[in-house]
Amino acid sequence: MSPARPSGIQGGKRHGVARVLSKLGVCSRSQAEAAVRAGRVSVDGRVVRDPEYPVEAGQQLSLDGVAAEAVQRVYIALNKPRGIVVSAADERGRDTVYDLLRDAGLPWLGPVGRLDKASEGLLLLSNDSAWAARLTEPMHHVEKIYHVQVDRVPDPALLAAIEAGVVEQGERLAARRATLLRHGEKNAWLEVTLDEGRNRHIRRLLAAHGVGVLRLVRVAIGPLALGELPKGGWRHLTPAEVAVLGG
Repeated sequence: MSPARPSGIQGGKRHGVARVLSKLGVCSRSQAEAAVRAGRVSVDGRVVRDPEYPVEAGQQLSLDGVAAEAVQRVYIALNKPRGIVVSAADERGRDTVYDLLRDAGLPWLGPVGRLDKASEGLLLLSNDSAWAARLTEPMHHVEKIYHVQVDRVPDPALLAAIEAGVVEQGERLAARRATLLRHGEKNAWLEVTLDEGRNRHIRRLLAAHGVGVLRLVRVAIGPLALGELPKGGWRHLTPAEVAVLGG
């Protein structure tokens, strides 16, 4: 089998070799950079160690002596349980989402966005970096819906304040919508919709108003709902779902 020629490079454009490997769906950008620095990647038979080494259409790439061919694009939805880390490897030995996929026979997949360890619910993974970038770019304002259990019963003024937002550590945090789903005597469930996502966005936003989060579950990304997907389970997205999310 002859080494593959980089795909997605048009009009004589040149891109760094790590970026090209990532776009082929072989591995993540960070994994590609590490492989290049370790001398595991060659271009036209010559080992390169600079992740930004420029390559163009027609050149031949190999990883560990094997043709770096474009892999089949895979898109999955996973119901992330609480306590699971969204990482390929964890330095503290904690369980990761990849442990849930270990025996599935899937190619390398990267998370499309994040959920922190304490959060749960809908997580997308794919080896299509261009699709993932379109879905996560702030300019596209893809809505994400969360059901959040909090340690108090909010009144309309608090919900309005959550939508108005705050500036916390130099970042503006706000919800597109915040509504009360149900409540007991001492806690309540809210539905919080974001159209952007910053690190621990909802937890920081609510903490700024003195509200503690007891549970946080992402139930939808754009038109895609978590539905009846069991905790720890996953499924392939349909072609229609892939198209509408990345459109």
